[in-house]
Amino acid sequence: MDTPRMGIDERLAARMSMPEQHEYLRARLSRRGVLRRGAAAAGVAAGAGLLGGSAVHAAPGAPRSGPVLLSSPATGRVDGSLVAPFGRHLALGADPRTQMRVAWQVPFAVRGPFLRLGTEPWDLGRRIPAEVRHLHTPSLSRRLPAVDQYYLHVALDGLRPGTTYYYGVGHEGFDPAGARVPAAVGSFTTAPARAGRFVFTAFGDQGVSYHALANDALILAQGPAFHLHAGDICYADGSGLGKESDTYDARTWDQFLAQTEPVASRVPWMVTTGNHDMEAWYSPDGYDGQRARFALPGNGPDAVPGAYSFTYGNVGVVALDSNDVSHEIPANRGLSRGRQTAWLERRLRGLRATAGIDFVVVFFHHCAYSTTSAHASDGGVRKEWTHLFDTYAVDLVVNGHNHVYERTDAIRGGEVSLPLPVGATVRPERDGTVYVTAGGAGKELYGFAVPDSHEGKVEDLSHVATYHWTESRVPAPEVVRWSRVRYTGYSFLAVEVEPAPAGGTATLTVSALAEDGRRIDRFTVARKAGSGTGGRSGSGSGSGSGAG
Repeated sequence: MDTPRMGIDERLAARMSMPEQHEYLRARLSRRGVLRRGAAAAGVAAGAGLLGGSAVHAAPGAPRSGPVLLSSPATGRVDGSLVAPFGRHLALGADPRTQMRVAWQVPFAVRGPFLRLGTEPWDLGRRIPAEVRHLHTPSLSRRLPAVDQYYLHVALDGLRPGTTYYYGVGHEGFDPAGARVPAAVGSFTTAPARAGRFVFTAFGDQGVSYHALANDALILAQGPAFHLHAGDICYADGSGLGKESDTYDARTWDQFLAQTEPVASRVPWMVTTGNHDMEAWYSPDGYDGQRARFALPGNGPDAVPGAYSFTYGNVGVVALDSNDVSHEIPANRGLSRGRQTAWLERRLRGLRATAGIDFVVVFFHHCAYSTTSAHASDGGVRKEWTHLFDTYAVDLVVNGHNHVYERTDAIRGGEVSLPLPVGATVRPERDGTVYVTAGGAGKELYGFAVPDSHEGKVEDLSHVATYHWTESRVPAPEVVRWSRVRYTGYSFLAVEVEPAPAGGTATLTVSALAEDGRRIDRFTVARKAGSGTGGRSGSGSGSGSGAG
């Protein structure tokens, strides 16, 4: 569990922002001579030769807007034919009909990395050079070695809608076009030009475990068009307190990307940032590690890489970085200086004004509404965002952070606006928004202070005693009526989208599946065709109950 633990250094770090922690780590490690050793090693590697383009250098501790992107140094000790790419992962561009981003990793520096692309698995004739993003992580403690990681990226634009493409990744000495191993070739399908039926999946708090593997296998079986990961991606930072005393093992990312490759190489893996994803060593905002490993749509506020949006069929999806507003873990609180919230309102307004968009789904890490004993609810999220979800009648909000499954009734203004038992239907423009905590992706489970209640085991409780985090980081007790479904186990969401027939009703059928395949929850979100246009005037002006 990542419940706060206060020691001498941790009390200091609790008062430090992420930029201050970045400077502290750089200065501390410089005193230990780690940076000098790292610089010497980098100089030796650079002397072996550079791949395409010039290296970008930054002084240790200097603020920067993105990762240090190095053309990967060639190695004379490892033949390219012996270096196998791994950790392939896809991401949608801002227009999933015509854009896809492909990323992968190599364990050693290679020459001339590239991607091959075609519309048949035996014809990968198009060859596209890859961008190399090199991350160097020094030994942040005596028990951890220094680590160099090489991430490769290709942005594919101008694709044909509704088309299946095949791809392979390689480098000098390793060409997927000549590989005799079928697994060397991956595939993806672009979004169709017109909305049709599709499925997407979602969870948060995955990490590396057998439970994470089990969920991945079940997700692949759903045949999703894309997957939403609501933060706390791999847990290289094991404590997640957003402090300089956090332990950090960069090698966990290698394990994570290898673990998820069987599904993420075929299903776009759309991530956002959680508290465990702030890695202070790399940059003042803690996100340069994410910028190196993932290529996301990038159409949100510049300072917040985990905030972006895309549309797929009749669904608009908005990702947010709740570290920016969290009361519980304040290391990056105020990172965007309000720009993310202003962008969110513009984006929700724009989606509701867009013809053909029936549903709006928002996902981020910290919970607006949860009753677990570990983290419960974040008052900062409630204060900044839930009134916007009310105003624009958001159809579904997905969170992680709490390692369980929990689902609310329909909520408006912080109160139950419609009781929603298992199997029921909600119409958000009339009834309010449903919030789902889907944090049972693979990490150690949390618990509830009251019995579980889910499909096959219903325990109706009129009130649940819990708490929310205030701006002063003091948990404030509250008694709530909105906790409808609770499940202490590993699980994920599968959402089936059905467009409306002419003059009919579009639906999102939301199911929660346990890692053994059992369904533990189901509800339907319904909208009359065209009812998604415009915000709810005069509603949701408050910040919700318990905003702290």
